Order: sequence, then structure tokens, then C-alpha cells
Amino acid sequence: MQIHRTDLNLLAVFDCIYSQGSVTGAAAILHLTQPSVSHALARLRERVGDPLFVRNGQKLVPTPAAQKLIHPVRQALQLLESSLAELNEFDATSARQHFVIGMRPLMEGAFLPSLMRQLQQQAAGLVLSSVQLDRGNLEADLNSGKLDAAVDVFLNLPTSISRQHLASSRIVVLARKGHPAVQSGFIAQQDYLNQHHLLVSSRPQGHGVEDLLLAKEGKSRQVVARCQQISTGLELISQSNLLLTISESLVNHLYDPELQQICIAPFQAPSVDTYLYWHQSRESDKASQWLRQQIIAAWKQAEVKAIRPSED
Repeated sequence: MQIHRTDLNLLAVFDCIYSQGSVTGAAAILHLTQPSVSHALARLRERVGDPLFVRNGQKLVPTPAAQKLIHPVRQALQLLESSLAELNEFDATSARQHFVIGMRPLMEGAFLPSLMRQLQQQAAGLVLSSVQLDRGNLEADLNSGKLDAAVDVFLNLPTSISRQHLASSRIVVLARKGHPAVQSGFIAQQDYLNQHHLLVSSRPQGHGVEDLLLAKEGKSRQVVARCQQISTGLELISQSNLLLTISESLVNHLYDPELQQICIAPFQAPSVDTYLYWHQSRESDKASQWLRQQIIAAWKQAEVKAIRPSED
């Protein structure tokens, strides 16, 4: 008998008839009509080539073939039922699962520590990996399960990708404590343009967002150094007169007011919006829902620590 050609509902009917000893009793339990159960039994008899039950008075008595079949059928039905039930449950305290989140390296320092603290407190058995996302393949990576979720700025993605806004962040300027061009948390635009600048980026070349914004005003700055990590950038500006221009959410928990000062960027700059992305096929998945809740909570926790420079 080829299982892929068999209606699995027939096995549930078989199990119920075996337990009840009658078609009528099975029909009542399964909430089906008696003819429907009789038809299902006839189909199963044809599939296995055995009557399965013979009548003895008012009872249907299982044949030797039915007696041999009932145990593996019940095991299979129980396994299938428990597997389906697991789809609607997720116990983080006992789960053994590996989650993979795609994000830019610059976001790790701002967000990952909060998320890891939460996971260690609530779900010690989980494994979390942060990997660099490929924006060109993001839809495919989320669809295939290569990524469980992604965190990035606004991206123009198809409707198969769901998103949730996490935060809006200002663009700010960081300088060492006592930098001559920064006075009381303020830097004039011309002073800003006259300084040497540091760019933190995982890309080997190209301008930063702030350079594009300045270009719209017909202005430019001089970038004389480039590094990949925010922590390295903060170390560099603490030991020089370089300026670092960056989204506030990326530095708010790394910023050390004893070493650096922060002020609002002296040019027109829209907020930088950060989003959480996941594939629609995982919308109702309990494990995915739980992960998304943790990401949202971790981002809010990181935002609580945000440094808000004076706008005076």
C-alpha cells in the first residue's frame, strides 16, 4: 500500500471503529454520519485488502490484520497530533532552538547585548547568531529560513516580507571631551565643515548618509579616516580632534560622557528609521512570534539608555 495515495482520515476512522466496536459509535465520536463512516471503512478495506472487522452480533470484531495494524496506526496518529500541537506552542524555558538574525555590523553593539541578556534570562537553551544581511537576497533568506528575522533601515521589499517599526533616531555628532569646535553641546555648521571627520562603515568605500545630506545643501566635509566598528570609532575620536557623525541609536549605550560629547548634526537630517523584518509565512509561528517580541523589547530597552543632547 502506497501511503502517499492513502487518505489519512481513514486511519482515524479505523482507530475509532476499533475502539467503539461499531460504525454507529464511531460516527457519534467523529461527528460524522453513519454512511460517511461506512464509506470510509469500505475505502480502507479496499486499500489494505482485508475486511478489518467482522460482525459478531451487535459488535464489529477486528480481524487479525486489524489487530496487527492498530498499534502502529495509533502511534502514527499520536505522533502526528503531538507534532501539530507543537506548532501552536513554544516554551522558551525548555526550547532548544537556533535563531539567526540578519543585521548590519554597526547595529550589533547597539542592540545585541540587550537581546542576549533577555535570552539568557528567559531561554538559556536557545542559541542566537547575528549575521551580516545581504539586502539583495533578504527576501530569499527570510523565505528559506536562512534568517529568522532581520533588523535594518527602511527597505523597499515585496509584500511577502512583513515589517514593524522599531525606532526613529536622530543623526548626531560625537567629539572628544574638550574638542575646540564643540561648545556646550553645540557645533556650528562651518566649524563642522572645517574639521576632519571619521566614517564608521562596514563598506570598504563610498560616502556616508551624512555626506549625501550635505551634498543636497551644496556642501561637503573631509573624511580622513574610516573604520568598521563603532567602539573603534569612539576610541579614535577620544584621542584626536576627529568628528564622528552617526545615528544616535547606534551609539547611545556606548557613549561615555567622561570621554566624549555629543551634539545635534548642524545640517538638515531626517530621522533614521529602524525596522524589524520577517517573512509572512512565519507570521503565526509561535517561536517566530516569541523572537519578534524579544527583539522589540530589547530595542526598547536599548532606547531607554539613549543620550538626548540639548537642543538649545
